[in-house]
Amino acid sequence: MRASLRALALVLAGLTAGAPALATAAPPPPAPAQAASETAAAGPVTGLELRGAIGPATAEYIVHGLHTAAARGSPFVILRMDTPGGLGSSMRRIIKAILASPIPVVGYVAPSGARAASAGTYILYACNVAVMAPATNVGAATPVTLGGSEPAPPAHPAKSGKSAQKAAAQPPGPRMTAEQRKVLNDSIAYIRSLAQLRGRNAHWAEQAVRGAASLPAEDALARHVIDFIAPNLKSLLAQLNGREVSVGGREVRLDTAGVRVVWLKPGLRTRLLAVITNPMIAYGLLLIGLGGLIFEAFHPGGVLPGVVGVISLLVALFAFQMLPTDFAGLALILVGAGMMAAEFFVPAYGSLSIGGLLPFLVGSLLLFDSGVPGLRISRSLSGRVVTGWGGVLPSVVFISTPAPSHPRSPRLPAGGQVAAVSRRDACAASGACTPCNPCARRHTRSGHEFDFAG
Repeated sequence: MRASLRALALVLAGLTAGAPALATAAPPPPAPAQAASETAAAGPVTGLELRGAIGPATAEYIVHGLHTAAARGSPFVILRMDTPGGLGSSMRRIIKAILASPIPVVGYVAPSGARAASAGTYILYACNVAVMAPATNVGAATPVTLGGSEPAPPAHPAKSGKSAQKAAAQPPGPRMTAEQRKVLNDSIAYIRSLAQLRGRNAHWAEQAVRGAASLPAEDALARHVIDFIAPNLKSLLAQLNGREVSVGGREVRLDTAGVRVVWLKPGLRTRLLAVITNPMIAYGLLLIGLGGLIFEAFHPGGVLPGVVGVISLLVALFAFQMLPTDFAGLALILVGAGMMAAEFFVPAYGSLSIGGLLPFLVGSLLLFDSGVPGLRISRSLSGRVVTGWGGVLPSVVFISTPAPSHPRSPRLPAGGQVAAVSRRDACAASGACTPCNPCARRHTRSGHEFDFAG
């Protein structure tokens, strides 16, 4: 009996002790429902377009697009690229946004004939997945701030064999300054760090920066610069399905079955920023601003020219601080415009106008310090604009300058009265005193008295 009671007590104690364990073990079954809710919450894939030179407006668009995609719950972002390169500051801002993105970013160089050159190479290396369409190319990532088109010398030249003989036969390139070496080594370290982060070919990445090397799509795939080749968007999504990528230290598996791509268009602010940060537009706004202010200064009360000039000048200055502007060139333009305007205050027989055109032209050529296509002013166009401006500015000043007022002829008193008049008015009235025929009368400080009788 006691044994039975003891066994029953042990059973009750075991059930009591096991109850918390059963209670804690109960939650795991709802896990599939949680995973299903995450899949259901995932939205369509967000597509972004990177076309043309990379500038402040492009960086604003890409950064905003990545934030929008994460907020919408997109599973990943497709960044379709076709760019010749761009500003280093805008490139680094885009790369920072890609590396900090909580969702994967797929870099896709497309369509056929597109390229990811210069800054585009760095951005492609930063993407979680790098893809190219057939007949596209990547590379030529040497910083243009090094000056000139000569590639930098190799880091480890060959010391024997045919490579050494070939290297010895080539003429030595120009020696690099300390600043140029710093820029080059910084760019090399930057792209190598991106290559190591994404597990891509770091050796070729260094060649793309040091020697401006480029590769077509097939060679890029063979040398492990990209992950695969996709001729179109459908093929891209099919090859992405099931691929695992690392995002923020965690592995993410891409599921592209039945997804649709929604391309995000630039907003009004981005489009406006793209217009005013175009170097030619900014340069034109500067000319309009200067012309409006000069017109208002010579013809006060017009109001409209002054308002347009101030607004144009402020917008131009805003664009200049976002572009690679050489402010010494801007100062030369202002000095040249001031000299041409001063010609009508201080007659110098055209010397001020001609002298003002020279700093105006030099400042226009130095205004933007960039070798990136699309982010500089062509020299021929600068010459035409400066020549036209040199003709327009004197015309504006001439039109807006009021004509000099002429003294009125004095009214002669009637009846033979004697009137005391000023020296200038008396001589003008009599017609006897001219610069070529000065009058014989004796002038005094207070003027002259004339008898106009009869």
